[in-house]
Amino acid sequence: MSPRGAMLLCCFLCLLFCRADAGAAATPEEIVIGSKKFTESVILGEIAAKLCASTGARTVLRQELGGTRLLWSALLAGEIDVYPEYAGTLRQEILAGEDVSDEEALARALAARGLKKSKPLGFNDAYALGMRREAAKRLGVVLISDLARHPELRFGFSDEFLNRKDGWPALQAAYGLNAAQAIGLDHDIAYKGIAAGKIDVVDLYTTDPEIGLYDLKLLEDDRKVFSDNEVFLLYRADLQQKAPKALGALLKLQGRIDDAAMIAMNKAVKIERRSEDETAAHFVQETFGIAESARRDSLASRLLARTLEHLRLVALSLGPAIMAAVPLGVIAFRRPRLGHAILALASVLQTIPSLALLVFMLPLFGLGPEPAIAALFLYSLLPIIRNTASGLQSIPASIRNSAIALGLTPTRRLLLIELPIAAPAVLAGIKTAAVINVGTATLGALVGAGGYGQPIFTGVRLDDFGLILAGAAPAAALALLVQGVFELAERRLVPRGLRAPDRSAVAVSTDPDSPPKIGQKTTRPTG
Repeated sequence: MSPRGAMLLCCFLCLLFCRADAGAAATPEEIVIGSKKFTESVILGEIAAKLCASTGARTVLRQELGGTRLLWSALLAGEIDVYPEYAGTLRQEILAGEDVSDEEALARALAARGLKKSKPLGFNDAYALGMRREAAKRLGVVLISDLARHPELRFGFSDEFLNRKDGWPALQAAYGLNAAQAIGLDHDIAYKGIAAGKIDVVDLYTTDPEIGLYDLKLLEDDRKVFSDNEVFLLYRADLQQKAPKALGALLKLQGRIDDAAMIAMNKAVKIERRSEDETAAHFVQETFGIAESARRDSLASRLLARTLEHLRLVALSLGPAIMAAVPLGVIAFRRPRLGHAILALASVLQTIPSLALLVFMLPLFGLGPEPAIAALFLYSLLPIIRNTASGLQSIPASIRNSAIALGLTPTRRLLLIELPIAAPAVLAGIKTAAVINVGTATLGALVGAGGYGQPIFTGVRLDDFGLILAGAAPAAALALLVQGVFELAERRLVPRGLRAPDRSAVAVSTDPDSPPKIGQKTTRPTG
């Protein structure tokens, strides 16, 4: 190469390097924020997202994820970068097997996992027990220890409180309370239960706005079972290098939210029916002077987005399930011993609770639609396998023998004779799997998969029937639509002679002496 050519090549490479470097420098910071499925955590997640967005960072918000362990695992895996956590939950549940009683020990335990925590945000959200003020006064209940004198009282506690070491088990040990008095409920539904007089005592958080709404009396924890429960941001240590500006904005929240402010924000959402997004935007504006506008999505756009998400879950799980289950059903028919094992395995998968199966998928696929699609795939197998095997089994031996006599190979017998005859049973199994799939897909919202489950769970949390209906009604309509699509497919795929008779359009004979034909309704002339 000539010196001039070499110089031009060097200039060209330098230009490419500079452009690439400039492009990398211009790439905005990225940060993924998670929140749990209760209102306070959702509000804090929205506030965090708006602070990060104000720095120009590309912000992804994964809201209403189900369960502390799910968020903790996602943080360790790098699927989210930060989420709001509670001191009691971190010490008593997540790190229960370690000595993290002081701040230094806690910092070391987090650092060993590549994590850090902010200073407290400023408010304390501790556990407490509450009763209707009128009932507490009538029974003379002021202290938690007074409850032992009233074995007739009914306790309604959240499932988390029932199982936490610093929750119901600690109360039982300290106060000698009767385990038979307690039932498990969703935290938000428990408030409805006490308002309706169905239960007498509930666990609550001290920042819950329902305390004032339902005129509840907080019972004094005279044996000091409940500890303070400060709130902080738990984040990945590499966030300092990955998104330093966004992290700096997040740390502005330290000490900026007191008890009154958090109660007011919870009240704005749960009682005054303002959105978490709008409430967070107002707080950021008032506290930091940052004008972050709330999202203004129309009902139609939200419905369209949820529909596309739900259809994606159903299509990407049901399609592969059909392709896998029909051959498995054929194998189950032709190899009975192996078929028993296949059906047994599919039956076991069907008995696993759907939420548990979703959680089992998380280590393999992480957050998002993938674990939901995998779980729905497994749930769809049993009805298709079983119906395929049963449909093939029901074919008369005479038809098989005729096919053999014609010299058809096993594969041609299957494709030309057996599957067409068994098609109604196979399609019935597919329709059953499709309807189950559409309904179960609503749980995908708990792992960040979206779909119709998102408004349903939000509606339950906010006691908003309209939101619940906004998810439940389209899900029911989609189930009916999917079933209708497969019924149309049956008309196209199943030969006319193999279809069930059409009961809605039967011939009517007017000849009283003519014998009725199969599928024919007869009448005799009157008069």
